[in-house]
Amino acid sequence: MKITVLDGGMGQELLRRAGDRPTPLWATQVMIDRPGLVAEIHRDYADAGATVATVNSYALHRDRLAPAGIEDRIDALAAAALDEAEAVRGRGRIAGSVGPLRGSYRPDIHPGHAEAVPLYAEAAARLAPRIDLILCETVASLDHARSILDATVPLGLPVWLAVTVDDEDGSRLRSGESVSDIAQLGSDHGAAALLANCSAPEAMPAALDDLGGSGLPLGAYANAFTQITKDFLKDRPTVDALSARRDMGPDAYADHAMGWIDHGATILGGCCETGPAHIARLAERLRAAGHEIV
Repeated sequence: MKITVLDGGMGQELLRRAGDRPTPLWATQVMIDRPGLVAEIHRDYADAGATVATVNSYALHRDRLAPAGIEDRIDALAAAALDEAEAVRGRGRIAGSVGPLRGSYRPDIHPGHAEAVPLYAEAAARLAPRIDLILCETVASLDHARSILDATVPLGLPVWLAVTVDDEDGSRLRSGESVSDIAQLGSDHGAAALLANCSAPEAMPAALDDLGGSGLPLGAYANAFTQITKDFLKDRPTVDALSARRDMGPDAYADHAMGWIDHGATILGGCCETGPAHIARLAERLRAAGHEIV
């Protein structure tokens, strides 16, 4: 079987290598302070076997930058993130990441359709001329999915929609809505692939089963957090409120990811708290099982 291998987490890996304390700007601040570190991580993921490099643009929204007084640098920051991704140009595809407005895992504060669509369109348009596909990440509700697809699909690039699901019930989005409803919505609104991301590895099989009704290519890339804490579900959180699982090293993660193939996944990777070692082990396991990495 042909399997696409995504890279792993960027923000946590940046902070780990830089030794900095997390801030609400997350990976953006590290990119400002330590240019070249993002490119180093892109290269490490490609060396590990990733065939898709995700641009470090998840948090490049005006509402993330304005509180820090750097909203006027948004175009320059996007260009810098794209420049760093060029380190692996020719070794696979480059995906432009578009994260959620206002905050991750917070469908309760996500803006309405009329406000969200132009903001998502602006964010994706900055990346579009230099990427191969748009990766809409950590989509937590049906409204979020509808808004971001309406904003990005008209740009003419393949759009991969990645939803975040309840860690204990992979059949439900973080909003509590049914993942199965995303299958129809994604198909109707022009998604090129449906994925589950930034959720517990154990939740992915149920999510993939429910996404399968779309007939679209499926994928999964989980995080290795213990859980999404109540302290994290507040305005302008930092990852200090989260902790890494000690039972989710490269071997354990690869065990989970290989199982997702049985639930229809042909796109595999890692999210927060996974690194190049996780992707290297996953790629090794895929080749050993006779799969072709594309």
